[in-house]
Amino acid sequence: MKFGKFRHKSGEMKEYYGTLSTDKDKSFVNIIEKLDYHEDFKYQYTGKQYELDELEFLPPVNPTKIVAVGLNYKDHAAEMQKKLPEEPLLFIKPSSCVIPHLGTIIRPDASQRVDYESELAIVIGKTAKNVKKETADDYIFGYTCLNDVTARDLQMKDVQYTRAKGFDTFAPFGPYIETEIENPSNLKIQGWLNGELKQSSNTSNLIFNPFELLEFISGIMTLFPGDIISTGTPSGVGSLKKGDIFEIEIENIGKLKNFVE
Repeated sequence: MKFGKFRHKSGEMKEYYGTLSTDKDKSFVNIIEKLDYHEDFKYQYTGKQYELDELEFLPPVNPTKIVAVGLNYKDHAAEMQKKLPEEPLLFIKPSSCVIPHLGTIIRPDASQRVDYESELAIVIGKTAKNVKKETADDYIFGYTCLNDVTARDLQMKDVQYTRAKGFDTFAPFGPYIETEIENPSNLKIQGWLNGELKQSSNTSNLIFNPFELLEFISGIMTLFPGDIISTGTPSGVGSLKKGDIFEIEIENIGKLKNFVE
């Protein structure tokens, strides 16, 4: 099931949660209500339906935090000339980084090099603390695409990553959350810059898989429904220029597209 959040293009400010369905050549959003963020994603269908073309995309959830993982693909560690980590390397991206599918990434004046990073992101479905990897799937609502946009020159300059990873618009994610992924450790992941393939890998190349990450992170901090774990990027990272379009495509999940200004 593909789950998303939308606003009608008519200009009304009401936000709609919905699930995607396709009939012949058209896509529709089936509107749902009574979404409970306190313990789980609980909802019911309203019977209302819009054509997808009538709606604009919003970020599918509102995370309290995005916990991101550095150097979690062997090939990316090699291209960054870093040793393989013995345990997950974590940093936090603030919720103010979030923009939706078709949103615009703003390159800050403080940075001369802003990079894309295609990533599989885990969306937490219920409050998670001290979760074991064997039961981690019970705490996951689904998976989505996330671009861990990075001011690479500032990352190299600073001791830690908060500034380089934390600018507004530096966490595009979506367009949907896919709730029915049997094996998140075997998904093709690709990144396209202006239509040219730049990143191509598989989540089987992750050093720490999603269930291991959830165990490790929930042992440190409580994760709440809607929180995101971004699992790291494969090799092929590169810079974004004004006017660029960057797309992340993950098998069985969808394609996230964003513009650069």
